[in-house]
Amino acid sequence: MTDVKENVPGKDPGDAESRPCLRNTVNDVSKLSSEIGMNRDFRVEEKVLPPGSLEGRIRETMHDAFWEHLKERLSATPPDFNCALELLKEIKEILLSLLLPRQNRLRSEIEEALDMDLLKQDAEHGSLNVPHLSKYILNMMTLLCAPVRDEAVQKLENISDPVRLLRGIFQVLSLMKMDMVNYTIQSLQPQLQEHSIQFERAKFQDLLNKQPSLLDHTTRWLTRAATELSAPLPSGPGPDAADASSSACSSPSEAASSPEPLSPTMVLSQGFLNLLLWDPEDDEFPETLLTDRARLQELEAQLRQLTILASVLLVSSSFSGSVLFGSPQFVDKLKRITKALLGEFKSRPEEEAMLTVSEQVAQEIHQSLKNMGLAALSSDNTGSLIGQLQDVARRENCVRSVIDQRIHLFLKCCLVLGVQRSLLDLPGGLTLIEAELAELGQKFVSLTHHNQQVFGPYYTEILKSLLPPAQVLETEVASL
Repeated sequence: MTDVKENVPGKDPGDAESRPCLRNTVNDVSKLSSEIGMNRDFRVEEKVLPPGSLEGRIRETMHDAFWEHLKERLSATPPDFNCALELLKEIKEILLSLLLPRQNRLRSEIEEALDMDLLKQDAEHGSLNVPHLSKYILNMMTLLCAPVRDEAVQKLENISDPVRLLRGIFQVLSLMKMDMVNYTIQSLQPQLQEHSIQFERAKFQDLLNKQPSLLDHTTRWLTRAATELSAPLPSGPGPDAADASSSACSSPSEAASSPEPLSPTMVLSQGFLNLLLWDPEDDEFPETLLTDRARLQELEAQLRQLTILASVLLVSSSFSGSVLFGSPQFVDKLKRITKALLGEFKSRPEEEAMLTVSEQVAQEIHQSLKNMGLAALSSDNTGSLIGQLQDVARRENCVRSVIDQRIHLFLKCCLVLGVQRSLLDLPGGLTLIEAELAELGQKFVSLTHHNQQVFGPYYTEILKSLLPPAQVLETEVASL
């Protein structure tokens, strides 16, 4: 087994009770590193607290008290500038942190204009000019801010009250700090990605050194995938036989019928697809994917909603006619309505939520047909439409089952061919959710690609024992 050395004191590897602790460690460590590594669009965002939340009220109360205290100190006779000096010191540090290494002239200018020793002397003599310093700070912010912050800085120039102005300066500077962090992350993305891979692998190796059985669940996960791919073809063609055979990538059953041995790519692809069907109560989740389990559950929830959305659109189209569904505006509106109502699945039973979806969709179709001067739905057709849409809530519903299989086939193609090529030949019934599928496919591919880069050496060793002869497969495994 590939070993990344890093000396960390460990527990007795035979201690079975240590497994939950180790799993928690795997799950908690390097989440930020993993997110940056797999997400090229990763950004640090300002934490927005829910309106009326206790934490939000406490924070706002504390901030108000601080700025009120500053106002009292500056309004005193003589003024007390101690608090203002601390703020100016922090502002100076933030401004310096926004500079690039080559901006030496601006660095010297800020150091001179906000020389804390000189400002302290001015404060002791009662001559600290807070409005003048605030104006200088605003001018420097105008030079350093990203274009997206120009408007916010300009608004500060209209504030005459010194305390309100300082408060606004701090608020905008906090956004500028995030802009600089995100700029740095984007600039260093390749290095950060490589560091993320090496860091996560090293941390996992530390845990594996302490507990050699830490890959047991991963081995069973890959073994199951290989077994499924090796199973004989079903006796009759399934509902997706035509789509699968015409697709640019082979389905698991077609792969099994190939005379060539299973490839590591096929096994890993099947394994990753199985994770989207994982029972949340099953604790034997692959150890190499514990950090990604929450992300996979989010993808599974997104996949389920897309399955229902595509099913609703497919059923609706059979009642609406080509004219209505030939209108992109109508389709987009129907999608927006359905997506909004599907959000209630988290708080209501699917059957109950689908009744609302069914009624709203039927009403929209009925009204749109009338608006276009077409024959509106009869009461019998309306009842049939509502009934068929409501039945989509059942997982065994035939339309939902077929759509679910086709989305899984699309995701398999994404793993083998990439997202863009897979979008060129979408299975029937999925064209209306092409944009949503592209987003889902990209997230899934990014997650699995990063995971393979981190844990590829471990998968190599496991797959060598599952897919002999090893000599034939080594080149393929190495290319994961």
